[in-house]
Amino acid sequence: MADVERMTVVFPEPLAGQLRAAVEAGEYASTSEAVLDAVRVWGRRALRQREIEMLRRARDEGKASGSAGPLKIADVIAEAKAERVLKG
Repeated sequence: MADVERMTVVFPEPLAGQLRAAVEAGEYASTSEAVLDAVRVWGRRALRQREIEMLRRARDEGKASGSAGPLKIADVIAEAKAERVLKG
């Protein structure tokens, strides 16, 4: 098992009750496991926010690079077919 650090966390009663209820319902073996799961979800949320910011920057860079001009769907399809033929 990885290194662990014991921490004491204080929850207001409504949240403490939800944690106990999740354990009693069998969703988790202990309140510690329930809290660990919540922290993991929080960590994934932070990662998702970084990904969203990266996509926003890419979008902004694309918009700032200028307009590609009007597109005709027939030209887009023909270009895609030509690329497919070249790739074999």
